[in-house]
Amino acid sequence: MRVEWTAHLCGLCLALRRAHGQSARLATNYDGLLVSVLYDAQRAPGENAGAGGRRTAGPCPLRGMRTAPVACGTGADLAAVVSLVLASAKIRDHVHDRDGALARPALAAAARGVARRWDRAGARGGARLGFDTAVLVDAVERQPRLEALAGPGSPVLAVTEPAEVATAAAFAHTARLAGRPANAAPLAGAGRLFGRLAHLLDAVQDRAADEAAGGWNPLTATGTGTAEARRLCDEAVRGVERELASAEFSDGRLVHVLLVHELRRAVDRTFGAACAHTGPPAPEPRGRGLLAGCAVWAGLLCTCRICCRETYPDPWTGKEREGWCHKADCCDCCDCCNCGGSDSCCGCGCGCSCCD
Repeated sequence: MRVEWTAHLCGLCLALRRAHGQSARLATNYDGLLVSVLYDAQRAPGENAGAGGRRTAGPCPLRGMRTAPVACGTGADLAAVVSLVLASAKIRDHVHDRDGALARPALAAAARGVARRWDRAGARGGARLGFDTAVLVDAVERQPRLEALAGPGSPVLAVTEPAEVATAAAFAHTARLAGRPANAAPLAGAGRLFGRLAHLLDAVQDRAADEAAGGWNPLTATGTGTAEARRLCDEAVRGVERELASAEFSDGRLVHVLLVHELRRAVDRTFGAACAHTGPPAPEPRGRGLLAGCAVWAGLLCTCRICCRETYPDPWTGKEREGWCHKADCCDCCDCCNCGGSDSCCGCGCGCSCCD
């Protein structure tokens, strides 16, 4: 599983560079990575490498100057398109909010120029793959209007709707590209719920800081309490698992790790509960949300700190955790996933026979 995660992460980064230049590699993000993983999981075994497969990439500092097999082809290209458009939207959002240095007119103008170039590049790449990126752009543009309309008593899910629509479209298109049209509906459902979950978890993580700074937060604006937010998140996790169970995969192990197992853990971390095999949450404040923590986790993995060091800092809490290669007994991860060590085990890469 570690090798597969790295293959998709590096494949996305290199696809961005190949199609859109070095600066586009900054757009590498977790949502795009999931698109690559979903496409790969649906490919028929032995499908030609032009549509999707692996190639050996040269040494990279983030891999400890090692070569590695990386994902290439259609899945990586779609992931690059989605990442580029979402990153351009994030830039425009920061410019609109006048965040940090972007409060300066000259820097804001330069950032808007980057966003426009990435939008155009994403649209061209999407057209080659039969994916209309307008659905992503439209979702992003509707977000500020929905936020302006939200007030006490408004349903918080009205605010998460654009993220749900954008993620649903990207997830569903992987099924069409992989030649599994029957998967489009369940993957759209999983994407919708994943978009909702990511938005809600970020809101929970940012709520205290937003309130202190006088910033806008969907939970505060709509008067949604922590208990209700937790209920919605738990419901979304169950829904993602249910939708994925309706889809057909050639090899769905990594999909299960990221969209079932890790989502459960992300909710537990965010709300302060403990996952069955990680122990109690760290007492210090958690400073990263779901996506930022995943990005740091990927960096630790690519530099081999997670697997080769005796301990490494948890990307979300900072708590010291034992390196994978030094674990003596970690098979209780199967209990967390309720798989009992069967063929549908989470595949978390912990070293036990049922997970590898």
